[in-house]
Amino acid sequence: MNRSQFAHTIRAAAGVLGVKEVLVIGSQAVHASLKEVFPAAQRSIETDIAVLDDSDGRMADLIDGSIGEASLFQETFGYYAQGVEPSTAILPEGWRKRLIPFSSPETNGVTALCLELHDLWVSKSMAGRPKDREFCDELLKRKYVRAKTLEERLEKVKGQPQQKILKARSWLI
Repeated sequence: MNRSQFAHTIRAAAGVLGVKEVLVIGSQAVHASLKEVFPAAQRSIETDIAVLDDSDGRMADLIDGSIGEASLFQETFGYYAQGVEPSTAILPEGWRKRLIPFSSPETNGVTALCLELHDLWVSKSMAGRPKDREFCDELLKRKYVRAKTLEERLEKVKGQPQQKILKARSWLI
């Protein structure tokens, strides 16, 4: 997904929800921090979008039903928004204070609050899928994230089994 497609999903999700601010917790959050997005991030055709106060998941369901996977939106444009809840991502304490705003003329006044790259790396490493490993490796290889900061953030992940945190930490090697 390129920056213009990302902006389109942000604008469309906000339009469906009737809001001016959304949260992006998946790989497409890189658009807020990087001018050029690397291939491992561009391969994704979905933007994981939440609303900070969606405690019952209704807004996530509305996104999925309107512009989600297998929707007319995806059929028309070739990409989509996946409605998620903020709790979908396993994140370190303090992540909300580090959110990076993204807006552009293409978002039409809508702001996407995107995970900061170290927090995004932690979230992806905690998910632990092969595609997440590739994504995390690229962030490290390209020096968009620092191992020391990632170690510190992993220490601030609460409520997860130690084995899961150790596996995420192994991705730093």
